[in-house]
Amino acid sequence: MASETEEDLLKSFMAEVSEVERDNEVQRILGSFKLNPFEHLKLPFDVSTDDVKKQYRKLSLLVHPDKCKHPQAKEAFGALAKAQQLLLDPQERGYILDQVTAAKEELRAKRKKELKKDNASRIKATVDEGKYEEQYERSEDFQVQLKLKVREILAEKEWRRRKMQMRISEEEGRLKKDEEETKEMWKRKREHEEQWEETRENRVSSWRDFMKTGKKGKKGEIKPPKLKTEDPNKSYVQRPVKRG
Repeated sequence: MASETEEDLLKSFMAEVSEVERDNEVQRILGSFKLNPFEHLKLPFDVSTDDVKKQYRKLSLLVHPDKCKHPQAKEAFGALAKAQQLLLDPQERGYILDQVTAAKEELRAKRKKELKKDNASRIKATVDEGKYEEQYERSEDFQVQLKLKVREILAEKEWRRRKMQMRISEEEGRLKKDEEETKEMWKRKREHEEQWEETRENRVSSWRDFMKTGKKGKKGEIKPPKLKTEDPNKSYVQRPVKRG
């Protein structure tokens, strides 16, 4: 019965929503920080899984392309679906909450330095035994700072991831190029060997033809060329050999 009442309330709410409110919600969703699904669903970081589902259902009906005439309603609807998917995935949600924890630590460290300069606040924080700081972290001012700090950390993480991905892509490209060059080298070598083998018969035939047409001496040996000799009629005078 309670679920039916909740369903009726939701339908009643949707009936009262004006077209302007739908358009404003589309613009809000598309203007949210893309790396933070909590912003898309307009939820605090400590929200439960059930609350994620309820909020998604409410907002998705608000910007559904069949009900909202905004030209980017479909895009906003898809952004909400992705945000819910991320927050219902334990690993993805855990990653974002880890960055929230890191953001809180940075803000607390900053707050601690500020309190050192403000004696009154520092004394009050000491006397209240942490209640003063708990109250401050629930304040709107702290939540705004936390939201901005989470954006900063998520953006930095994403930038590092993209840089690493770019380096990996460059390295993969270099390895692929080296592999292609190696394949081309072996291809040329095989082609050269095949051509050498194909011309082998021609080379052997040429050598055999040379052997057949060359001048032969006894026992089929090639005669060495004749050396020039001096004129036998020319007289020579023997010169004395000088001795040391």
